[in-house]
Amino acid sequence: MIRSFAFTTQGKLHTKDIEPFLMPTLLADTNLFLWVDLEKPAPEETREVLEMIFHFHPLSIEDCVKASPSPKVEEYSPKEGDMFTPYLFMVIHAVDYSRKDGRFATSELNFFLGKNFLVTFHEEPLRSVTIVEERACNGMVNIARAPDRVAHSLLDNLVANYKPALDELSMEIAELEQLALQKPNKDTLNKILQIKKEVLHLRQIIGPQREVLSRFAQGEFKLVRPHLVPYFRDVYDSLHHIGEIAQGYTDSLTGILQVYLNMSSNQTGEVVKLLTLITVITTPLMMVGTWYGMNFEGMHELHSKHGYIIATVAMLVSTAATYLYFKKKHWF
Repeated sequence: MIRSFAFTTQGKLHTKDIEPFLMPTLLADTNLFLWVDLEKPAPEETREVLEMIFHFHPLSIEDCVKASPSPKVEEYSPKEGDMFTPYLFMVIHAVDYSRKDGRFATSELNFFLGKNFLVTFHEEPLRSVTIVEERACNGMVNIARAPDRVAHSLLDNLVANYKPALDELSMEIAELEQLALQKPNKDTLNKILQIKKEVLHLRQIIGPQREVLSRFAQGEFKLVRPHLVPYFRDVYDSLHHIGEIAQGYTDSLTGILQVYLNMSSNQTGEVVKLLTLITVITTPLMMVGTWYGMNFEGMHELHSKHGYIIATVAMLVSTAATYLYFKKKHWF
């Protein structure tokens, strides 16, 4: 699906749903800028927009169409024979956390940022793109006055959408802490390890994205106007803060795992202690019973009239003495 918008330099919507054959004409108009959003496009649509209209470099098109495991940003300048104008190609990832399956889902968002155009490409519907499109079309806060402004708004909303995922993860970790104290069983251990794995996944996503945004925050690219650099720096700071939160979650999960191991060890110790006490307390019973259970012919006890009573009393007294001794030593 192709969504296209043309905006004036004052941030007003000029036209939308533009026919592809008209896009080159609008690109030539210095008073307009063009935003083309490709959402799960057909191969023909991808080829028409990326190759035939914008003539992007084949390597950036390849990186765009194929899933990229890591965020990145690259600057493309035309060489002899190239038909494109200078642009930035950027890969960024949006995240969503589901408490139902305890996993982070990532959605890739690709940017082609030029002086008077912005092309976004994504396979899944993205909330940040939808929000920015609505605000741009409604003329809110003049975010559509230039491509770099729209790019900043997209990145800002994408980073802001990390917060609901972090809130969900925080609740999950709080519940895990209670489970580690109350039910230190195998299921709890599996949950701790799963969430720990997902937090590591989150940090692996945030790390490269932070590096990408730091290049914008430092004003490295000429296609981002200097007065917008502080805004990109603010997005970088937000992502940096999210990275610190993720590090805190890692530390919390390490502590929860240690609590689980301690509780599990205590449970095992209690079981061993109980079994040991049972064994020790019943030792007199077994000793007396075993002794008088030896039915040898020369044993006088076998012919004693009161042998049964004597053996019973001996077992009870010895068992009681053992119990009282342990009680006095506070061993249980």
